[in-house]
Amino acid sequence: MKKFVVLFVFSGVFLFAKAQQTPPPVDMRIYDIVSAVSAQRLEKDIRTLANFGTRNTFSDTVSATRGIGAARRWIKSEFDNISKACKNCLEVFFQKDLVTKEGNNRVPHDAWIVNVVAIQRGTEFPNNFIIMSGDIDSRASNTMNFEIDAPGANDNATGMAGAIEAARVLSKYKFRHSIIYVGLSGEEQGLFGGAGLAKYAQAKGWNILGVLNNDMIGNIEGVNGVIDNRSFRIFSEPTPVTETEQRRTQRRVYGGEVDGISRQLARYVYQQTKTYMPEMNPMLVYRLDRFGRGGHHRPFNDLGYAGIRIMETNENYTRQHQDIRVENGINYGDVIEGVNFDYAKKLTAVNAITMAGIAWAPPAPANVGIGGAVQPATKLTWDALPADKVAGYKIYWRDTTSPTWDYSRFVGNVSNYTLEGIVIDNYNFGVAAIDKSGNESVIVFPEKVIR
Repeated sequence: MKKFVVLFVFSGVFLFAKAQQTPPPVDMRIYDIVSAVSAQRLEKDIRTLANFGTRNTFSDTVSATRGIGAARRWIKSEFDNISKACKNCLEVFFQKDLVTKEGNNRVPHDAWIVNVVAIQRGTEFPNNFIIMSGDIDSRASNTMNFEIDAPGANDNATGMAGAIEAARVLSKYKFRHSIIYVGLSGEEQGLFGGAGLAKYAQAKGWNILGVLNNDMIGNIEGVNGVIDNRSFRIFSEPTPVTETEQRRTQRRVYGGEVDGISRQLARYVYQQTKTYMPEMNPMLVYRLDRFGRGGHHRPFNDLGYAGIRIMETNENYTRQHQDIRVENGINYGDVIEGVNFDYAKKLTAVNAITMAGIAWAPPAPANVGIGGAVQPATKLTWDALPADKVAGYKIYWRDTTSPTWDYSRFVGNVSNYTLEGIVIDNYNFGVAAIDKSGNESVIVFPEKVIR
Protein backbone atom coordinates (compact mmCIF):
# COMPACT_ATOMS: atom_id res chain seq x y z
CA MET A 1 0.00 0.00 0.00
CA LYS A 2 2.79 2.43 0.85
CA LYS A 3 4.49 1.62 -2.44
CA PHE A 4 1.28 2.52 -4.31
CA VAL A 5 1.00 5.86 -2.48
CA VAL A 6 4.61 6.79 -3.26
CA LEU A 7 4.16 6.00 -6.93
CA PHE A 8 0.95 8.00 -7.07
CA VAL A 9 2.56 11.08 -5.51
CA PHE A 10 5.57 10.82 -7.83
CA SER A 11 3.28 10.53 -10.82
CA GLY A 12 1.42 13.66 -9.78
CA VAL A 13 4.63 15.63 -9.44
CA PHE A 14 5.75 14.40 -12.86
CA LEU A 15 2.49 15.42 -14.51
CA PHE A 16 2.65 18.86 -12.90
CA ALA A 17 6.25 19.33 -14.05
CA LYS A 18 5.32 18.20 -17.56
CA ALA A 19 2.49 20.74 -17.69
CA GLN A 20 4.99 23.48 -16.85
CA GLN A 21 7.56 22.46 -19.46
CA THR A 22 8.99 25.10 -21.74
CA PRO A 23 7.55 24.77 -25.26
CA PRO A 24 9.96 23.39 -27.86
CA PRO A 25 12.33 25.86 -29.54
CA VAL A 26 11.01 25.05 -33.02
CA ASP A 27 7.81 23.84 -34.69
CA MET A 28 8.84 21.08 -37.09
CA ARG A 29 6.01 21.98 -39.46
CA ILE A 30 7.82 25.21 -40.31
CA TYR A 31 10.67 23.25 -41.90
CA ASP A 32 8.11 21.47 -44.07
CA ILE A 33 6.80 24.84 -45.23
CA VAL A 34 10.28 25.95 -46.24
CA SER A 35 10.75 22.78 -48.28
CA ALA A 36 7.33 23.04 -49.93
CA VAL A 37 7.99 26.37 -51.68
CA SER A 38 8.77 25.64 -55.33
CA ALA A 39 11.19 27.61 -57.52
CA GLN A 40 9.69 25.89 -60.56
CA ARG A 41 6.17 27.08 -59.79
CA LEU A 42 7.48 30.56 -59.08
CA GLU A 43 9.29 30.63 -62.41
CA LYS A 44 6.14 29.57 -64.24
CA ASP A 45 4.07 32.29 -62.56
CA ILE A 46 6.68 35.02 -63.02
CA ARG A 47 6.96 34.17 -66.71
CA THR A 48 3.18 34.22 -67.07
CA LEU A 49 2.95 37.67 -65.49
CA ALA A 50 5.83 39.05 -67.56
CA ASN A 51 4.23 37.67 -70.74
CA PHE A 52 1.21 39.96 -70.36
CA GLY A 53 3.47 42.52 -72.05
CA THR A 54 2.62 45.34 -69.72
CA ARG A 55 0.73 45.49 -66.45
CA ASN A 56 0.68 49.27 -66.26
CA THR A 57 -2.24 50.32 -64.08
CA PHE A 58 -3.81 52.16 -67.03
CA SER A 59 -3.13 49.53 -69.67
CA ASP A 60 -5.68 47.36 -71.50
CA THR A 61 -8.38 45.85 -69.29
CA VAL A 62 -10.31 44.01 -72.03
CA SER A 63 -7.72 41.85 -73.75
CA ALA A 64 -7.34 38.27 -72.59
CA THR A 65 -3.60 38.23 -73.25
CA ARG A 66 -2.20 41.73 -72.65
CA GLY A 67 -2.50 44.38 -69.99
CA ILE A 68 -3.43 44.65 -66.35
CA GLY A 69 -6.97 43.39 -66.85
CA ALA A 70 -5.76 40.04 -68.16
CA ALA A 71 -3.14 39.87 -65.39
CA ARG A 72 -5.54 40.44 -62.52
CA ARG A 73 -8.08 37.97 -63.92
CA TRP A 74 -5.33 35.37 -64.19
CA ILE A 75 -4.24 36.05 -60.60
CA LYS A 76 -7.80 35.62 -59.38
CA SER A 77 -8.11 32.35 -61.32
CA GLU A 78 -4.95 31.07 -59.62
CA PHE A 79 -6.33 31.91 -56.18
CA ASP A 80 -9.63 30.28 -57.18
CA ASN A 81 -7.80 27.10 -58.22
CA ILE A 82 -5.88 27.03 -54.95
CA SER A 83 -9.16 27.44 -53.07
CA LYS A 84 -10.74 24.52 -54.94
CA ALA A 85 -7.77 22.34 -54.03
CA CYS A 86 -8.24 23.12 -50.31
CA LYS A 87 -12.03 22.67 -50.36
CA ASN A 88 -12.85 26.37 -50.75
CA CYS A 89 -10.58 27.48 -47.91
CA LEU A 90 -9.98 30.87 -49.57
CA GLU A 91 -12.40 33.76 -49.99
CA VAL A 92 -11.31 35.30 -53.29
CA PHE A 93 -12.56 38.65 -54.55
CA PHE A 94 -11.70 41.90 -56.30
CA GLN A 95 -11.49 45.03 -54.17
CA LYS A 96 -11.49 48.27 -56.13
CA ASP A 97 -11.48 52.05 -55.90
CA LEU A 98 -11.76 54.70 -58.59
CA VAL A 99 -8.82 57.01 -59.18
CA THR A 100 -9.29 60.13 -61.27
CA LYS A 101 -6.94 62.14 -63.45
CA GLU A 102 -7.78 65.40 -61.70
CA GLY A 103 -5.13 66.33 -59.17
CA ASN A 104 -2.92 63.31 -59.91
CA ASN A 105 0.10 63.97 -62.10
CA ARG A 106 0.79 60.26 -62.62
CA VAL A 107 -2.75 59.39 -63.72
CA PRO A 108 -3.32 59.68 -67.51
CA HIS A 109 -7.03 58.87 -67.28
CA ASP A 110 -9.69 57.84 -64.77
CA ALA A 111 -9.50 54.15 -63.92
CA TRP A 112 -10.47 51.54 -61.38
CA ILE A 113 -7.62 50.43 -59.15
CA VAL A 114 -8.39 46.73 -58.70
CA ASN A 115 -6.77 44.53 -56.05
CA VAL A 116 -7.08 40.73 -55.95
CA VAL A 117 -7.66 39.45 -52.40
CA ALA A 118 -7.63 35.89 -51.06
CA ILE A 119 -8.50 35.34 -47.39
CA GLN A 120 -7.72 32.13 -45.53
CA ARG A 121 -9.85 32.36 -42.40
CA GLY A 122 -8.44 31.47 -39.00
CA THR A 123 -10.18 28.85 -36.89
CA GLU A 124 -10.10 30.78 -33.58
CA PHE A 125 -9.45 34.43 -34.40
CA PRO A 126 -10.91 35.01 -37.88
CA ASN A 127 -10.81 38.81 -37.55
CA ASN A 128 -7.05 38.86 -36.94
CA PHE A 129 -5.09 39.12 -40.20
CA ILE A 130 -1.50 38.69 -41.28
CA ILE A 131 -1.13 39.94 -44.87
CA MET A 132 1.35 39.17 -47.65
CA SER A 133 1.21 41.52 -50.62
CA GLY A 134 2.80 41.74 -54.03
CA ASP A 135 2.20 44.39 -56.69
CA ILE A 136 0.33 43.54 -59.87
CA ASP A 137 1.33 46.60 -61.88
CA SER A 138 4.49 47.42 -63.81
CA ARG A 139 5.92 50.45 -65.58
CA ALA A 140 8.53 51.54 -68.13
CA SER A 141 10.70 54.67 -68.04
CA ASN A 142 7.67 56.94 -68.33
CA THR A 143 4.96 55.75 -65.97
CA MET A 144 2.39 57.63 -68.05
CA ASN A 145 3.15 55.47 -71.08
CA PHE A 146 0.71 52.60 -70.55
CA GLU A 147 1.05 51.06 -74.02
CA ILE A 148 4.78 50.34 -74.25
CA ASP A 149 6.08 46.93 -73.12
CA ALA A 150 6.79 46.81 -69.39
CA PRO A 151 7.14 43.13 -68.41
CA GLY A 152 8.02 43.94 -64.79
CA ALA A 153 9.62 40.53 -64.28
CA ASN A 154 11.35 41.41 -61.00
CA ASP A 155 9.37 44.57 -60.21
CA ASN A 156 7.07 43.08 -59.28
CA ALA A 157 6.05 39.79 -60.83
CA THR A 158 8.34 38.18 -58.24
CA GLY A 159 6.41 39.58 -55.27
CA MET A 160 3.06 38.76 -56.86
CA ALA A 161 4.13 35.21 -57.72
CA GLY A 162 5.44 34.88 -54.17
CA ALA A 163 2.03 35.69 -52.72
CA ILE A 164 0.39 33.10 -54.98
CA GLU A 165 2.99 30.45 -54.08
CA ALA A 166 2.63 31.18 -50.36
CA ALA A 167 -1.11 30.61 -50.74
CA ARG A 168 -0.47 27.25 -52.42
CA VAL A 169 1.78 26.12 -49.58
CA LEU A 170 -0.07 27.52 -46.54
CA SER A 171 -3.56 26.59 -47.75
CA LYS A 172 -2.69 23.01 -46.87
CA TYR A 173 -2.72 23.98 -43.17
CA LYS A 174 -5.23 25.42 -40.74
CA PHE A 175 -4.29 28.41 -38.62
CA ARG A 176 -5.71 30.17 -35.58
CA HIS A 177 -5.51 33.62 -37.17
CA SER A 178 -6.47 34.58 -40.72
CA ILE A 179 -3.98 35.01 -43.57
CA ILE A 180 -4.49 37.27 -46.57
CA TYR A 181 -2.65 36.92 -49.87
CA VAL A 182 -3.15 39.96 -52.06
CA GLY A 183 -2.11 41.51 -55.34
CA LEU A 184 -2.16 45.30 -55.13
CA SER A 185 -2.49 47.66 -58.09
CA GLY A 186 -1.54 51.27 -58.69
CA GLU A 187 1.75 51.11 -56.79
CA GLU A 188 3.78 52.87 -59.43
CA GLN A 189 1.35 55.80 -59.69
CA GLY A 190 1.02 56.57 -55.98
CA LEU A 191 0.44 53.48 -53.79
CA PHE A 192 -3.26 53.57 -54.69
CA GLY A 193 -3.98 49.87 -54.23
CA GLY A 194 -2.49 49.70 -50.76
CA ALA A 195 -4.30 52.85 -49.72
CA GLY A 196 -7.58 51.40 -50.96
CA LEU A 197 -7.16 48.08 -49.16
CA ALA A 198 -5.98 49.76 -45.95
CA LYS A 199 -9.13 51.91 -45.90
CA TYR A 200 -11.24 48.85 -46.73
CA ALA A 201 -9.66 46.98 -43.79
CA GLN A 202 -10.30 49.92 -41.48
CA ALA A 203 -13.94 50.14 -42.56
CA LYS A 204 -14.38 46.40 -42.04
CA GLY A 205 -12.80 46.55 -38.60
CA TRP A 206 -10.02 44.12 -39.43
CA ASN A 207 -7.42 43.62 -36.72
CA ILE A 208 -4.26 43.59 -38.82
CA LEU A 209 -1.37 41.81 -37.10
CA GLY A 210 1.05 42.85 -39.80
CA VAL A 211 1.60 43.50 -43.50
CA LEU A 212 4.50 41.91 -45.39
CA ASN A 213 4.98 43.96 -48.54
CA ASN A 214 7.10 42.10 -51.08
CA ASP A 215 8.50 44.37 -53.75
CA MET A 216 11.35 42.95 -55.84
CA ILE A 217 12.41 39.61 -54.36
CA GLY A 218 14.16 38.06 -57.36
CA ASN A 219 17.32 39.99 -58.25
CA ILE A 220 20.75 38.93 -56.97
CA GLU A 221 23.00 41.03 -59.25
CA GLY A 222 23.37 44.56 -57.93
CA VAL A 223 24.22 47.56 -60.03
CA ASN A 224 27.07 47.93 -57.53
CA GLY A 225 28.63 44.74 -58.91
CA VAL A 226 27.71 42.58 -55.91
CA ILE A 227 26.13 39.17 -56.53
CA ASP A 228 24.38 37.89 -53.40
CA ASN A 229 21.68 35.23 -53.11
CA ARG A 230 21.75 34.92 -49.32
CA SER A 231 20.85 38.31 -47.87
CA PHE A 232 17.70 40.42 -48.02
CA ARG A 233 16.46 43.67 -46.52
CA ILE A 234 13.61 44.30 -44.10
CA PHE A 235 12.53 47.95 -44.01
CA SER A 236 10.44 49.24 -41.11
CA GLU A 237 9.50 52.57 -39.59
CA PRO A 238 10.53 53.15 -35.94
CA THR A 239 7.18 54.11 -34.38
CA PRO A 240 3.62 54.58 -35.67
CA VAL A 241 2.82 57.95 -37.22
CA THR A 242 -0.64 57.73 -35.64
CA GLU A 243 0.55 57.52 -32.05
CA THR A 244 -0.64 60.08 -29.54
CA GLU A 245 1.30 63.10 -28.36
CA GLN A 246 1.18 61.60 -24.88
CA ARG A 247 2.98 58.49 -26.13
CA ARG A 248 5.63 60.59 -27.87
CA THR A 249 6.18 62.58 -24.69
CA GLN A 250 6.34 59.41 -22.62
CA ARG A 251 9.00 57.92 -24.89
CA ARG A 252 11.39 60.75 -24.11
CA VAL A 253 11.48 59.59 -20.51
CA TYR A 254 10.92 55.83 -20.81
CA GLY A 255 12.46 54.95 -24.19
CA GLY A 256 11.18 52.98 -27.15
CA GLU A 257 12.42 55.15 -30.01
CA VAL A 258 12.93 52.09 -32.23
CA ASP A 259 10.29 49.82 -30.78
CA GLY A 260 7.08 50.53 -32.67
CA ILE A 261 4.82 47.78 -33.97
CA SER A 262 6.37 47.73 -37.45
CA ARG A 263 9.87 47.45 -36.00
CA GLN A 264 8.74 44.50 -33.87
CA LEU A 265 7.26 42.83 -36.95
CA ALA A 266 10.59 43.29 -38.73
CA ARG A 267 12.41 41.68 -35.82
CA TYR A 268 9.96 38.78 -35.96
CA VAL A 269 10.86 38.16 -39.62
CA TYR A 270 14.53 38.36 -38.68
CA GLN A 271 14.19 35.82 -35.86
CA GLN A 272 12.05 33.37 -37.86
CA THR A 273 14.62 33.45 -40.63
CA LYS A 274 17.55 32.95 -38.28
CA THR A 275 15.75 30.04 -36.60
CA TYR A 276 14.38 28.15 -39.59
CA MET A 277 16.51 29.36 -42.53
CA PRO A 278 19.95 30.00 -40.98
CA GLU A 279 21.58 30.01 -44.40
CA MET A 280 19.90 33.38 -45.03
CA ASN A 281 21.16 36.74 -43.79
CA PRO A 282 18.30 39.13 -43.04
CA MET A 283 19.26 42.79 -42.84
CA LEU A 284 17.20 45.04 -40.59
CA VAL A 285 17.07 48.48 -42.18
CA TYR A 286 15.90 51.21 -39.80
CA ARG A 287 14.00 53.21 -42.40
CA LEU A 288 10.41 53.25 -43.69
CA ASP A 289 11.68 52.42 -47.17
CA ARG A 290 14.65 53.10 -49.42
CA PHE A 291 15.91 56.67 -49.30
CA GLY A 292 13.22 58.99 -50.66
CA ARG A 293 11.20 56.11 -52.13
CA GLY A 294 8.04 54.29 -51.18
CA GLY A 295 6.21 50.96 -51.15
CA HIS A 296 2.81 49.47 -50.54
CA HIS A 297 3.29 48.92 -46.81
CA ARG A 298 3.27 52.67 -46.27
CA PRO A 299 -0.52 53.22 -46.70
CA PHE A 300 -1.06 50.67 -43.93
CA ASN A 301 1.51 52.42 -41.74
CA ASP A 302 -0.32 55.69 -42.42
CA LEU A 303 -3.44 54.24 -40.75
CA GLY A 304 -1.50 52.87 -37.78
CA TYR A 305 -1.06 49.26 -38.90
CA ALA A 306 2.19 47.32 -38.60
CA GLY A 307 3.77 46.94 -42.02
CA ILE A 308 7.21 46.26 -43.47
CA ARG A 309 8.93 45.86 -46.83
CA ILE A 310 10.82 42.67 -47.70
CA MET A 311 13.13 42.84 -50.71
CA GLU A 312 16.46 41.99 -52.28
CA THR A 313 19.62 43.55 -50.88
CA ASN A 314 21.34 44.67 -54.08
CA GLU A 315 19.13 46.46 -56.59
CA ASN A 316 19.90 46.80 -60.27
CA TYR A 317 18.57 50.15 -61.44
CA THR A 318 19.13 49.33 -65.12
CA ARG A 319 16.34 46.77 -64.69
CA GLN A 320 13.91 49.02 -62.84
CA HIS A 321 11.46 51.46 -64.44
CA GLN A 322 13.26 51.25 -67.78
CA ASP A 323 12.22 50.97 -71.41
CA ILE A 324 13.64 47.78 -72.92
CA ARG A 325 16.70 48.83 -74.91
CA VAL A 326 20.47 48.56 -75.30
CA GLU A 327 22.37 51.76 -74.64
CA ASN A 328 26.14 52.15 -74.50
CA GLY A 329 26.43 48.38 -74.34
CA ILE A 330 24.10 48.15 -71.32
CA ASN A 331 20.89 46.13 -71.44
CA TYR A 332 18.01 48.04 -69.89
CA GLY A 333 14.60 46.70 -68.94
CA ASP A 334 12.93 44.55 -66.31
CA VAL A 335 13.00 41.30 -68.26
CA ILE A 336 12.86 37.68 -67.18
CA GLU A 337 16.62 37.20 -67.58
CA GLY A 338 17.16 39.40 -64.55
CA VAL A 339 15.27 37.09 -62.16
CA ASN A 340 16.87 34.39 -60.02
CA PHE A 341 14.07 31.94 -59.25
CA ASP A 342 15.87 30.11 -56.45
CA TYR A 343 16.35 33.43 -54.66
CA ALA A 344 12.67 34.29 -55.14
CA LYS A 345 11.92 30.89 -53.58
CA LYS A 346 13.99 31.74 -50.51
CA LEU A 347 12.29 35.08 -49.91
CA THR A 348 8.86 33.54 -50.53
CA ALA A 349 9.71 30.96 -47.88
CA VAL A 350 10.71 33.75 -45.49
CA ASN A 351 7.23 35.20 -45.89
CA ALA A 352 5.52 31.84 -45.54
CA ILE A 353 7.25 30.90 -42.30
CA THR A 354 6.63 34.37 -40.86
CA MET A 355 2.92 34.18 -41.58
CA ALA A 356 2.67 30.59 -40.35
CA GLY A 357 4.41 31.44 -37.09
CA ILE A 358 2.16 34.42 -36.39
CA ALA A 359 -1.01 32.67 -37.55
CA TRP A 360 -0.37 29.61 -35.37
CA ALA A 361 0.75 31.58 -32.32
CA PRO A 362 -1.55 32.89 -29.58
CA PRO A 363 -2.63 36.53 -29.77
CA ALA A 364 0.08 38.90 -28.61
CA PRO A 365 -0.21 39.92 -24.96
CA ALA A 366 -2.25 43.04 -24.33
CA ASN A 367 -1.82 45.90 -21.89
CA VAL A 368 1.87 45.21 -21.24
CA GLY A 369 3.28 47.26 -18.40
CA ILE A 370 6.75 47.72 -16.94
CA GLY A 371 8.26 49.03 -13.75
CA GLY A 372 11.49 48.96 -11.77
CA ALA A 373 12.87 52.47 -11.46
CA VAL A 374 15.56 52.75 -8.76
CA GLN A 375 15.30 49.00 -8.10
CA PRO A 376 17.63 46.04 -8.73
CA ALA A 377 14.91 44.24 -10.70
CA THR A 378 12.45 44.77 -13.57
CA LYS A 379 8.79 43.80 -13.33
CA LEU A 380 6.51 43.23 -16.30
CA THR A 381 2.75 42.71 -16.32
CA TRP A 382 0.22 41.87 -19.03
CA ASP A 383 -3.32 40.64 -19.54
CA ALA A 384 -3.14 36.85 -19.57
CA LEU A 385 -5.18 34.84 -22.06
CA PRO A 386 -7.36 31.93 -20.93
CA ALA A 387 -5.20 28.94 -20.03
CA ASP A 388 -6.42 26.92 -23.02
CA LYS A 389 -5.32 29.61 -25.49
CA VAL A 390 -1.66 29.86 -24.56
CA ALA A 391 1.17 27.67 -23.27
CA GLY A 392 2.78 30.62 -21.54
CA TYR A 393 4.74 33.80 -22.02
CA LYS A 394 8.31 34.67 -22.80
CA ILE A 395 10.02 37.86 -21.64
CA TYR A 396 12.65 39.32 -23.92
CA TRP A 397 15.26 41.97 -23.25
CA ARG A 398 18.21 43.46 -25.11
CA ASP A 399 20.85 46.15 -24.75
CA THR A 400 19.39 49.52 -25.68
CA THR A 401 21.80 49.73 -28.62
CA SER A 402 21.07 46.24 -29.95
CA PRO A 403 18.77 45.88 -32.99
CA THR A 404 17.63 42.38 -32.00
CA TRP A 405 16.13 40.67 -28.97
CA ASP A 406 19.15 38.86 -27.54
CA TYR A 407 17.99 37.51 -24.16
CA SER A 408 14.81 35.73 -23.17
CA ARG A 409 13.15 33.73 -20.42
CA PHE A 410 10.05 31.56 -20.58
CA VAL A 411 8.08 32.40 -17.44
CA GLY A 412 5.07 30.10 -17.73
CA ASN A 413 1.39 30.87 -17.94
CA VAL A 414 1.35 33.89 -15.65
CA SER A 415 0.33 37.54 -15.96
CA ASN A 416 3.38 39.14 -14.35
CA TYR A 417 7.00 38.38 -13.67
CA THR A 418 9.97 40.06 -12.00
CA LEU A 419 13.44 39.73 -13.49
CA GLU A 420 15.63 39.85 -10.41
CA GLY A 421 19.02 41.45 -10.92
CA ILE A 422 18.10 42.94 -14.31
CA VAL A 423 18.25 46.73 -14.00
CA ILE A 424 15.56 48.45 -16.06
CA ASP A 425 17.83 51.36 -17.02
CA ASN A 426 20.18 49.21 -19.08
CA TYR A 427 17.84 47.26 -21.37
CA ASN A 428 14.72 47.34 -23.50
CA PHE A 429 12.04 44.76 -22.72
CA GLY A 430 9.16 42.98 -24.41
CA VAL A 431 6.71 40.12 -23.92
CA ALA A 432 5.46 37.45 -26.33
CA ALA A 433 2.81 34.75 -26.02
CA ILE A 434 3.81 31.22 -27.00
CA ASP A 435 1.87 28.07 -27.88
CA LYS A 436 2.68 24.45 -27.01
CA SER A 437 4.32 23.91 -30.42
CA GLY A 438 6.77 26.76 -29.88
CA ASN A 439 5.15 29.39 -32.10
CA GLU A 440 5.37 32.89 -30.66
CA SER A 441 3.42 36.06 -31.19
CA VAL A 442 5.14 39.24 -32.22
CA ILE A 443 6.90 40.73 -29.20
CA VAL A 444 5.04 43.59 -27.52
CA PHE A 445 6.99 46.52 -26.17
CA PRO A 446 5.46 47.84 -22.92
CA GLU A 447 3.66 51.16 -23.15
CA LYS A 448 2.30 51.33 -19.60
CA VAL A 449 4.45 52.25 -16.62
CA ILE A 450 3.62 50.47 -13.37
CA ARG A 451 4.74 51.32 -9.87
